[in-house]
Amino acid sequence: MEKRVLITGGAGFLGSHLCDRYFNEGWDVICIDNLITGSAGNITHLIGKEGFKFIKYDVTNYLDVDGPVDLILHFASPASPIDYLEMPIQTLKVGSLGTHKTLGLARAKNARYLLASTSEVYGDPLEHPQKETYWGNVNPTGYRGVYDEAKRFAEAMTMAYNRYHKIDTRIVRIFNTYGSRMRLRDGRALPTFFRQALQNEPITVFGNGSQTRSFMFVDDLVEGIYRLAESSEVEPVNIGNPQEISILDFAKEIIELTESESEIIFKELPADDPQIRQPDISKAKRILNWEPKTDRKTGLLKTLEYFKEQVLNHG
Repeated sequence: MEKRVLITGGAGFLGSHLCDRYFNEGWDVICIDNLITGSAGNITHLIGKEGFKFIKYDVTNYLDVDGPVDLILHFASPASPIDYLEMPIQTLKVGSLGTHKTLGLARAKNARYLLASTSEVYGDPLEHPQKETYWGNVNPTGYRGVYDEAKRFAEAMTMAYNRYHKIDTRIVRIFNTYGSRMRLRDGRALPTFFRQALQNEPITVFGNGSQTRSFMFVDDLVEGIYRLAESSEVEPVNIGNPQEISILDFAKEIIELTESESEIIFKELPADDPQIRQPDISKAKRILNWEPKTDRKTGLLKTLEYFKEQVLNHG
């Protein structure tokens, strides 16, 4: 009997890599995406293949699919600051209504459910590194609150369905991830730095660049999510790379890697921009036997080839 997985946001950066992984593992894959931030180009290689189905649809509406579903991965959401500042209502709706509709489908199909949450639930953290037990420091009415609170609500609803309706649920808290299929202009540091460096434009660093991030290669994330979905862990699990770097040092790294002539310029720090971001992954190590395998230089070199092609074709 074939196993079937439904992946919302399946034409997005992370969702499309998950479509690949599950398809290659022999699952039938149903990919749902309304393409407001995803791209059909990310799944072109799968369309037409037996066992893969793409449905263009907004999961904040009534949701049903024919036939059995064994696993639902809810990854639909704008996920970069530019996206959720431009689409604040859609971001809130997909975190609330979209989570409600997909959990309802999981209940109807008796399917396991995995929610894509985020390190942003920790806000601008007062605990460092961030453990899953940390409750966060979030400004609910700030500009970033539409994303942070949508994900915090989604976690609360997922746990409510687990406790009240006995749905078999998982929650992954994803830290900064990079790799092929990121959009050139999605506003996040890595694609922005790559685009600017490859075009020898000034690289824009916000604030003084002392704020930190921890970057994880997409293959490592997909492996962690796959293991979490197969596990029996109901409480949230951090999946990230604990190797921390300042944004300024990261910009310098990208300039060196691309052999760019770009200069670094500084701009005002956006409101509520987290100053530190580093996962404590001891729980993932313990229960999933998982930790990232790809060092940053190796991952960035792989990603560089993708961005070179993107800059050449789209500028």
